[in-house]
Amino acid sequence: MLYEVVKFAAAPLTNAMCRPHISGAAYVPRSGPAILAVNHLSVLDSFLLPALLPRHVTFTAKNEYFDGNPVSGFFMRLGGSLPIDRESAHAAQAMLDDAAALLERGELFGIHPEGTRSPDGRLYRGKIGVAWLALKTGAPVLPVALSGTDKVLPYGAKVPRPARIGISIGAPMRFTGDHTSARDRRRVTDEIMAAIQELSGQEYVPTYAASYKASNGMP
Repeated sequence: MLYEVVKFAAAPLTNAMCRPHISGAAYVPRSGPAILAVNHLSVLDSFLLPALLPRHVTFTAKNEYFDGNPVSGFFMRLGGSLPIDRESAHAAQAMLDDAAALLERGELFGIHPEGTRSPDGRLYRGKIGVAWLALKTGAPVLPVALSGTDKVLPYGAKVPRPARIGISIGAPMRFTGDHTSARDRRRVTDEIMAAIQELSGQEYVPTYAASYKASNGMP
């Protein structure tokens, strides 16, 4: 109920501030489970997308989004995002288990396969959690490409600013394979990232964004 109240209040502000252009919204099922696999340009991505879609979408976000910036923390809580400690393998698996249960209840789950924001607007290699979920639950995956969200809250900025954003949603993808197979998880993840790249037009970088940031001294 709180989510719906907040969304009712936030949607007009989001539309006025971001003037969103949305394509492929019809691919979002009216009922039943689906995984939204989304590129990651801004800390507000997991707030802006749910605010503009008709159904409740649950995202997870790293603890720092809640604690490091009061503005992003405020929006994360309003959007119903769930905090996760990315340094803990146990916490990551617990999050995936919770997400699987959510999908099995017929809900929508949003995930950023890159695991962290792109440091330069390019699309980075996806982590395999999204594939584990798809293969474990059988839920369809909707590739989603955001654009312009990094203009709303640029890297290092504290206060959102008006900027037009784009949301492109692709056709549902279904996969077969064994969720316990590393090869199947990698194959499925790479197919999902290729679909996101086709929608976004971003340059693809075959390395993890977190590794790139670490090697370049970026937070």
